[in-house]
Amino acid sequence: QVQLVESGGGLVQPGGSLRLSCAASGFSFSSYAMNWYRQAPGKGREFIASISNTGGVTRYAESVKGRFTISRDNAKNTVYLQMNSLKPEDTAVYYCNARVSMAYWGQGTQVTVSS
Repeated sequence: QVQLVESGGGLVQPGGSLRLSCAASGFSFSSYAMNWYRQAPGKGREFIASISNTGGVTRYAESVKGRFTISRDNAKNTVYLQMNSLKPEDTAVYYCNARVSMAYWGQGTQVTVSS
């Protein structure tokens, strides 16, 4: 079955960096685009970034453009989200997403940006 497992979240000061990872299994990873979303307390789930199956095309939400970078390693079935210049408003649970036969989500990883 499809599994997505996020890791790499934590507490970081404003201006700091984190790198999230999402390990995928149960489907042909290199055939599918991958996405990152986030959900802040009391808010809906928000699209952050996507990457095509080959990694050649990426797309970002305006709120993170220039600060976050999505990438993937198809040999490791893993997608990454490098987050730089973090702000308190980036605090959220971050989710990995794949649309295979349906939308699949990981369990999420908490990112807290606070001094």
